Amino acid sequence: MQTKLQKKSLIKDWSEKIKTAKAVVFADFKGFPVKEMMALRKELRKAGVEMKVLKKTLMRLALKEAGVEMDVRKMEGQISLAVSPKDEIAAAKIIFQAAKANENLKITGGLLGRKEMSVPEINAMAILPSKEELLAKLTGSLNAPLSGLVNVLAGNLRGLVQTLRAIGEGKN
Repeated sequence: MQTKLQKKSLIKDWSEKIKTAKAVVFADFKGFPVKEMMALRKELRKAGVEMKVLKKTLMRLALKEAGVEMDVRKMEGQISLAVSPKDEIAAAKIIFQAAKANENLKITGGLLGRKEMSVPEINAMAILPSKEELLAKLTGSLNAPLSGLVNVLAGNLRGLVQTLRAIGEGKN
């Protein structure tokens, strides 16, 4: 049992984390095996995401203190929140993959900044490519026309060299 002071400290700590988060994902983990939960937390930690299980009342108070109007009491089951301070889609992507592997884990909602997001919006965000993948695709797209131009110009020079070689061989 937590004391009132501990609860206030917990609310203050998590409200600060929610304020600074780029994204927050709420998930119902009722029936989710402990061993898999530990593996999920470990994977989230690698991505810089912090996961916590709070009572709905404490979660609601932390959200309210962070300036977010969201009623977590409507969410069914035992709710955890995963706070991602750096990457908008990391938490959604990892929890979405774990939920596909185990039907007992369900995404129940989320936040993108201060904006409340529905389950379909979180799922859509989870299937987006990562920032690094998008940057690599952009670089490839920007590089493709230049590569094509270089190949065209090199082809003209190659043709000129072959013609000059043929003329030189014909004189000998």
